[in-house]
Amino acid sequence: MLTSLSIRDIVLIEKLTLSFSEGLTVLTGETGAGKSILLDSLGLATGARADRALVRQGQEKGVVSATFAVDADHVACRLLEDQALDGGDGVIILRRQITADGRSRAWANDQPISQGLLAELSSLLVEVHGQHDDRGLLDSAGHRDLLDQFGNYGAELQAVAAAYKELRDANTALADAERTLADAKADEDFLKHAVEELSSLGMEEGEEDALAERRTLMMQGEKLAGDLQTYQDELARDGGVDAAVRGVLRRMERTEGAAGDLLAPVIEALDRAAIELGEGMAALDRLAQDLDFDPHELERTEERLFEIRRLARKHNCQPDALPALLDNLQARYAAVGAGDEMVAEARQRANAAQLAMTNAVAALTAKRKTAAAALDALVMAELPPLKLEKAQFRTLIEPLPEGEWGQKGADCVGFEVKTNAGTPFGPLVKIASGGELARFILALKVVLARGSSTPVMVFDEVDKGIGGATASAVGERLRRLSDSAQVLVVTHSPQVAARGSRQFQISKGDEGSETRTHVAALSNQERREEIARMLAGNVITDAARAAADQLLDMDG
Repeated sequence: MLTSLSIRDIVLIEKLTLSFSEGLTVLTGETGAGKSILLDSLGLATGARADRALVRQGQEKGVVSATFAVDADHVACRLLEDQALDGGDGVIILRRQITADGRSRAWANDQPISQGLLAELSSLLVEVHGQHDDRGLLDSAGHRDLLDQFGNYGAELQAVAAAYKELRDANTALADAERTLADAKADEDFLKHAVEELSSLGMEEGEEDALAERRTLMMQGEKLAGDLQTYQDELARDGGVDAAVRGVLRRMERTEGAAGDLLAPVIEALDRAAIELGEGMAALDRLAQDLDFDPHELERTEERLFEIRRLARKHNCQPDALPALLDNLQARYAAVGAGDEMVAEARQRANAAQLAMTNAVAALTAKRKTAAAALDALVMAELPPLKLEKAQFRTLIEPLPEGEWGQKGADCVGFEVKTNAGTPFGPLVKIASGGELARFILALKVVLARGSSTPVMVFDEVDKGIGGATASAVGERLRRLSDSAQVLVVTHSPQVAARGSRQFQISKGDEGSETRTHVAALSNQERREEIARMLAGNVITDAARAAADQLLDMDG
């Protein structure tokens, strides 16, 4: 519900704070007193167009705040939380500022928000119905949801939503299968040749790196083998170093006497040298044998390496990616053979999903038509007491093209009226106007109230051009509507005013050189006087007071 409205420097209001309660609140006052200022202020706070003419003359800006109390899990709180904003734990304060040059800013719970978010939030909290309103029931885009809320056939709605999801998924899978098959068939010759070529290559993972390393070693080995042969040739020249050392050693060993004793250390050293020289030459021979360089093996390695790199360039990938590429190409080539079967299975699923969707939307449409007939009858019953006895109302349900089916079914729903016999049906907003429009809205709201989630409803001009029994009927319906929502109504009708649970009087007066609008909450006695004034005019008679008492007693 709307708990308070604070206004500062808007038109003729310098500073004003109003507190509201549940039930039906009526706003009354003489023509020109400024009742529209309150509605304009509430409209400004809830996202209506910001007109700089609303700023009080001589001021730089005007500010309006509207405070709403809702359940903590209300959709408006969840919307704020979805936007990473404070949901207010059941309290939502909408504030709007407009400057004298026409710029405006908006806040929700003291957090800056966009004008779009303000409008979206407000649509969940309050509906304003009047001659110039284009929201709420006048928005045909919401008529299908309103009918569904009235009809209360949640199971059918859920079935359609589930069937639509399966149909969408199945059609996506079918399109993917058909595209895969078409691509595979278009590339069939290429795939066949590429698979044969890469299969023939038989490359293993990491083989390119191993071949490159082996090739490098083999190229180094070729040079090393030549060097070793040179070393062996040098050591073997003229009979070999080893043989020369051992020959000298034998002659020294045959030396006798004192000379032999002198040569003993030399002989010992040469003997060690001969042994180590022999070991070195043996090691050199073994190394040469181990290298065993094969130029044909190097050639085969290079050919293999070059072939791998050629195919990598051909397929525009790294050499190490060739095994994975082969797996992919084999799968695509296999899809050529299996693709027809895959497409057939996907098409079978899509056909089944289409049938399920058709059945689900048919069941939902049947429920909607039943609900529409009941809604039409209830609304039609509300019209004659509201001085709309010649008017007719209908809920038009038309099928959508199959391509426009969605998770809410296959129907386009619209509320239509005609105000006189012989005239065609048309959209509510185009056919009815002024007071008629407000009374049509009232009739609809009374019938739809059980399914509405909007906590606050505001009516303007609902009593335009009516009086007597019709005005009493309007008042009674507003009171009934206030059983399920908070209702605010601007009225000139004493019959409507008497139905209110609370009443505010709007008046205008001069304060020095300025004119001010004042708003006062009326006591029971003050309500009696105000309703008597509405009945009799400026001169209030005892008869008018008695009539006011009668109207108030009727409400009691």
